[in-house]
Amino acid sequence: MTGVAAGPADTGPAVALPAVGPGPGEADWAAAVAAVRGLPADARVLLICHVNPDGDALGSMLGFGLGLRQLGVRRLQATFPGPPEVPEPIRGLPGMDLLVPEADADPAPELVVCFDAASESRLGGLVDRLETAGAALVLDHHASNTRFGGINLVDPRAAATSVLAEELLTRLGVTLDAAIAECLYVALTTDTGSFRFEATTPAVHELAARLLATGIRPGDISRRVFDTRPFGAVRLFGEVLCRARLEPLAAGGHGLVWTYATLDDLARHDQRPYVLEALIDSVRCTAEADVSCVVKQVRPAEWAVSMRSKGAVDVSRVAVALGGGGHRLAAGFTGRGTVEDVVAGIRTELDKALIEA
Repeated sequence: MTGVAAGPADTGPAVALPAVGPGPGEADWAAAVAAVRGLPADARVLLICHVNPDGDALGSMLGFGLGLRQLGVRRLQATFPGPPEVPEPIRGLPGMDLLVPEADADPAPELVVCFDAASESRLGGLVDRLETAGAALVLDHHASNTRFGGINLVDPRAAATSVLAEELLTRLGVTLDAAIAECLYVALTTDTGSFRFEATTPAVHELAARLLATGIRPGDISRRVFDTRPFGAVRLFGEVLCRARLEPLAAGGHGLVWTYATLDDLARHDQRPYVLEALIDSVRCTAEADVSCVVKQVRPAEWAVSMRSKGAVDVSRVAVALGGGGHRLAAGFTGRGTVEDVVAGIRTELDKALIEA
């Protein structure tokens, strides 16, 4: 999860981390295909991704939605909880016409499909659709996923939720076109850090090749998603990076680097919260620290925390212990109290994670 389009790692109830399993079996895929193919002609389908959607969440959802439209599904909505604000870098994705505000989402669709949400809590006020829908399908790749759907296509080995979305579209007989491919490519590149992260396998590059073969322009997409930000955001980054702190003895001597940004910082530079999601990349490059952390104020005494590891520490254990979730090398949670309170909790859980490892 990186770049301007990346959002905070999934947060949810503190649960024990499940072992990384083999992913969906043939029975799971068959059930998912049947749930879609068994829809009546006038069926209402609701697609939901997590709060504060990032590139993978929104790209997977819209790409899948365009695929369903290709199959003839017409009563189709896509939504996410909270304010209906999409970060500027991913606002131009194809399929944006599918989006509706949370308040306008169908209260009882025949099928609900959830994307990139590790737990029910990430669905906010839309969580009741899991009960009112005729069937609930979950596509996700977080190791901390709680398997809350009736049908779960969850694979912690997948580099992005878009990998699962593309596989299901293929099994449904959808033909990749440029619009679908652009959505899935944005999703794939954001969650692999432009193919820099450890989850970038040969299969990931093969998927990228299939998407590129539709004629989409990777250079244009990369500039829009990763390499464009307002000048105010540049000034904001400089200020926030100036207060970064390095603790070389933290995390059992592996090192911790962290910084924080407040609502006043955003207001002073006239910036929206989403611009801060790219900040973790500037912090995580610190040579002396395995663990990096950015603490972003959401409201008084509440903070969205993004964590990264270079490999020595499993930050998902830290995040789960603090009420969140994510992956071994990228995770997050919601912290409460002062910045010092939040960072103190991180230090404590880092030590515990290393002892338990």
